[in-house]
Amino acid sequence: MAPEIATASRRTRRGTPNHPIEFRRELAKLACEPGVSVARLALEHGLNTNLLFKWRRAYQAGQYEPATLLPVEVVHEERTIENAAVLPVQSRSKAQPIIAGVIEISVGIARVRIEGTPDAATLRVVLRTLRAAAEAET
Repeated sequence: MAPEIATASRRTRRGTPNHPIEFRRELAKLACEPGVSVARLALEHGLNTNLLFKWRRAYQAGQYEPATLLPVEVVHEERTIENAAVLPVQSRSKAQPIIAGVIEISVGIARVRIEGTPDAATLRVVLRTLRAAAEAET
């Protein structure tokens, strides 16, 4: 019924198998085909049916696909500030100068450093992105 799939798996310290991502992806792909019995497929490969259902859900959610990268262009800007922390930046109202500074945010393994005086929209985008990354880790 199904082509031969390599079943090589390493075991963790507790003795539970740690199946390679290619193995999980291939079985999940087979489990998504119409007319395939997930229970029979799991039995043929010595797996728990619930585990194969979990892999199928992950496959359908796109978790087994490689991450896509976006093109990035680095532009060199000639503007330099020698000591940004002490240079005042004029506010729009001209009433009080705003001191340019540094914001450093760490969430999990991600670290973002923002220098100068970013606008509120930029900060919102950065914080939303970090929050989504932190929720994805849990």
